[in-house]
Amino acid sequence: MPAPGGPPIGTAEDVHIGLPDDVQRDVRPVHEPGDGVVGVGADSIPDPMSQRLQSPETFEEKLDLLRDLRHQAINSASEQAVEKQHAKGKYTARERIEKLLDEGTFQELDTFVRHRTHDFDMQKSRAWGDAVVTGHGMIDGRPVAVFSQDFTVFGGSLGEVMSEKMCKVMDLAAKIGCPVIGINDSGGARIQEGVVSLGAYGEVFQRNVDSSGVIPQISLIMGPCAGGAVYSPAITDFIGMVKETSHMFITGPDVIKTVTGEEVGFEELGGAMSHSTKSGVAHFAFEDEDHALEETRFLLSFLPQNNLESPPVVPTADPVDREVPELDDAVPANPNKPYDMRSVIKLVVDDEEFFEVHEHFARNILVGFARIDGHAIGVVGNQPQQMAGVLDIEASEKAARFIRTCDAFNIPLLTFCDVPGFLPGTSQEWDGIIRHGAKMLYAFAEATVPKVTVITRKAYGGAYDVMASKHLGSDFNFAWPQAEVAVMGAEGAVNIIYRRDIAGSPTPEDRRKVLMDDYKARFANPYVAAERGYIDDVIEPSQTRIQVAGALRVLRTKRVALPKRKHGNIPL
Repeated sequence: MPAPGGPPIGTAEDVHIGLPDDVQRDVRPVHEPGDGVVGVGADSIPDPMSQRLQSPETFEEKLDLLRDLRHQAINSASEQAVEKQHAKGKYTARERIEKLLDEGTFQELDTFVRHRTHDFDMQKSRAWGDAVVTGHGMIDGRPVAVFSQDFTVFGGSLGEVMSEKMCKVMDLAAKIGCPVIGINDSGGARIQEGVVSLGAYGEVFQRNVDSSGVIPQISLIMGPCAGGAVYSPAITDFIGMVKETSHMFITGPDVIKTVTGEEVGFEELGGAMSHSTKSGVAHFAFEDEDHALEETRFLLSFLPQNNLESPPVVPTADPVDREVPELDDAVPANPNKPYDMRSVIKLVVDDEEFFEVHEHFARNILVGFARIDGHAIGVVGNQPQQMAGVLDIEASEKAARFIRTCDAFNIPLLTFCDVPGFLPGTSQEWDGIIRHGAKMLYAFAEATVPKVTVITRKAYGGAYDVMASKHLGSDFNFAWPQAEVAVMGAEGAVNIIYRRDIAGSPTPEDRRKVLMDDYKARFANPYVAAERGYIDDVIEPSQTRIQVAGALRVLRTKRVALPKRKHGNIPL
């Protein structure tokens, strides 16, 4: 409960509490009545309309007015405000758009929109375009819609008109079927507009939901994103944050200290690495804004314009029939020795290029984008270097989200399986591994895109089923000769099946070893599964790229008819 007399958690006012001092200051316009300024605090600039004594009459005068107003809108921030932004290692809203889009392609919308609020003398401060720059342009010659929140105007705080601008460009993206990129740098809800600002957030959220799975939605956090504002990025397909300069949280450090007594800093609470390693909210943690914008352009190269199209094909000089002899030695002879699945993936895909998603979260499983024969694919793989590659709650959620994203946007899935099972333990059971593990199973089973699986070593128990097995509709399932498809490992199985036999033996350890060797010979191999058609082929590791490319080529015309229903009930 909030402290007596304190603000209720989750209100518009709470959005600003606990933010840095400069954010709290900037979202409150400071001016003297009648001074004809717009903007925030000491960074205000003259309102051009208040400086004109008469209306223009000739065409030249009207043209001068247009150019004057456009200049004022484009340069709404003072030099001092821009310097403050740059001093923090941040670009302005317009600079970000210019660096993100192909040169000269940005077409701005709603340049002359201004807020309509009169409470708290807000009518004295009416910036052209309000606190967000919106429009459309090109990335690698393909259309995209974009909005970039402007921290130099009202601290980037969201009000009714700002929401209308964002919703307008999001509606445009949905209508023409192109990705939308939102650059977030905002102090939160505009307190002066009260409940209207909360309604404004709701309008944005509804657009996010309506476009989910229809057009790619990417959120870049390049400053504060607090309170209710965090839920728009949370609904989008990908979230990227910039280290040290971006922060996301529902309630800030000051409110947390007041309510719970905990002391935590901004970076620890909601920084890029916190959300990349602990919460899993952020898919990417970028070094700086240039890195963020560059990687976002690259991310889009793997995505289609919308759910009715396929991702673009990128020509490659990497032969599709390339053998990879290094894969023959990739898996250690000792089944308990780890190896790097990331290296295996890179050796198989085009040009050894693997664009990893959620790199720092749930590191026992890998997800990301790559290409085979120039065609984009989504890759999922257990990582034996981390926790032996077991599946746990976080790994299941990470993979499930990625699988569903690929399925929504017609991106084939390639799965590398080396999984000893699900992570045992009371914490996993009590925190819901059954429910969370089922998410990954559900995601693979409902996916209708081409699905190819390669078992490199272990495929034990229920985790074998979950990792895109033939039973969940995988189209082609391959296994390497050292693969072990079984209910469990030899040692565990022998200890259960032959417990009495071993206990009654005069040399129990020798007896256990004999039984384990027999179990491995009979069950710890890919051929029992292959006999039943669960494995389509046992292949030489060096032939993996050739086999995968051939399978994906065959599957390009795959079509699946689904039963009519409103939607499935995934175990959220």
